Amino acid sequence: MKKRIIIALILLITLTTITSDQKIIFSIFSLKKITIENNSLLKENDIKKSLEPIYDKNLFQLNNKEIKKILLQNSLIDSFKIKKKYPNTLEIEIFEKKPIAILFDKKQKFYISEKIDLIDYNMLNIDNNLPYVLGNKDDFKIFYDNLRKIKFPFNSVKKYILYENNRWDLETLNNKTIKLSPQNYKDNLEHYLNLINKKEFKKYNLYDYRIKNQLILK
Repeated sequence: MKKRIIIALILLITLTTITSDQKIIFSIFSLKKITIENNSLLKENDIKKSLEPIYDKNLFQLNNKEIKKILLQNSLIDSFKIKKKYPNTLEIEIFEKKPIAILFDKKQKFYISEKIDLIDYNMLNIDNNLPYVLGNKDDFKIFYDNLRKIKFPFNSVKKYILYENNRWDLETLNNKTIKLSPQNYKDNLEHYLNLINKKEFKKYNLYDYRIKNQLILK
């Protein structure tokens, strides 16, 4: 309550102009400072630059929808929180999308997030530690969701490859290739996970499940 009274007093004291259409202008409440928090991939200055159109706007009248429209043009931003600190500061907490792979779809190239959102490839430079996806977003989303259900170790994957018959191959960081059947690939991968740590199977680099009810090892 005290805070509201103080703000009301400031409003009365700092009244500067009444325009012809009776709008009250309070220069002290013009937005002068924006702070950015929780960003790790995006540069603070780049975010602030994108928000230049809202500088000097009255903080009381500033619409969150306008801020949302600007921020969500950035494909790396998943969500955000806004806090107005009167008289002239805006605090924004950024929640970034986490890139999990690099998607090659025909001649296009994107980062792809945990939620399987596409991220502009030119925004980042973190290729070294991410697996490649040779396929398309929609099919990969289904495949990735099913792999999550069986708790497949994604950090072991070097490459996901989708073929025209809707069949996937996986290549791992330790040079294993897993050729999956189109229909039963969850069962294939669960079987693979049961075998891979057994001593007698460590020597094999190819696990071929393409023929139903068979596993070919090489």
